[in-house]
Amino acid sequence: MTGERASAEARPLAGRTAVVTGASRGIGRATALRLAEAGAEVALWARDAGALQRVADEVAAVGGRGYPFVCDVTDSAAVDRAADEVRRALPPVAVVVNNAGAVLRKPTVAINDTEWRQVMAVNVDGTFHVTRAFLPDLTRTGGRIVNISSIAGREGTALLAAYCAAKHAVIGLTRALAEELRAAKVSVNAICPGSVDTVMLREGMPGARPDMTPDDIARTVLFLAHAAPPALTGTCIDVFG
Repeated sequence: MTGERASAEARPLAGRTAVVTGASRGIGRATALRLAEAGAEVALWARDAGALQRVADEVAAVGGRGYPFVCDVTDSAAVDRAADEVRRALPPVAVVVNNAGAVLRKPTVAINDTEWRQVMAVNVDGTFHVTRAFLPDLTRTGGRIVNISSIAGREGTALLAAYCAAKHAVIGLTRALAEELRAAKVSVNAICPGSVDTVMLREGMPGARPDMTPDDIARTVLFLAHAAPPALTGTCIDVFG
């Protein structure tokens, strides 16, 4: 095996950009590290500038390159501006990981309109806004979209009605986009994790015993981002530990 071929296999995403939302912690942070190790230039999106910089520093420590972009994915205009900044600063976007999420644990009768809309805005609207912003790039690169749904997108859970509804919607969006983008050779898949050791799990399911680490999900993202065959699209991979 030549050195050039070995390098390409070790860093299969070299020369490409991966956008990761919700990159400041948990699954997003772990995903950013895995994609950077695979050679991607990683656009780190979240609302917390300090946390994003810490993740960028971690990416640099593993020999990668991470670039913080402070953005609220519920704001479509802000998403479009951040997308333009990514295009100006980084190589072609080949991977988009929609990971930003929000959870609410509350009896349905007690959920107010603002709370309901916020859960939908982060999980569903954010996934839509970011995907729409980068579709021109992904159709040029034959790129890949990975949406982070949840076991809650497969099943119902008491006191998590808003979250379950939102994550079911993410799966529906994934399947519709996969069909729409099939001719453009853009694969669109979702991951449905079970209990992952994150702050969000502790907020949504106090007392839950996590079956997995964020890196378990990040490795699944990495598979979908480059190793999975292009024909694998419209799937929802259940990762339940």
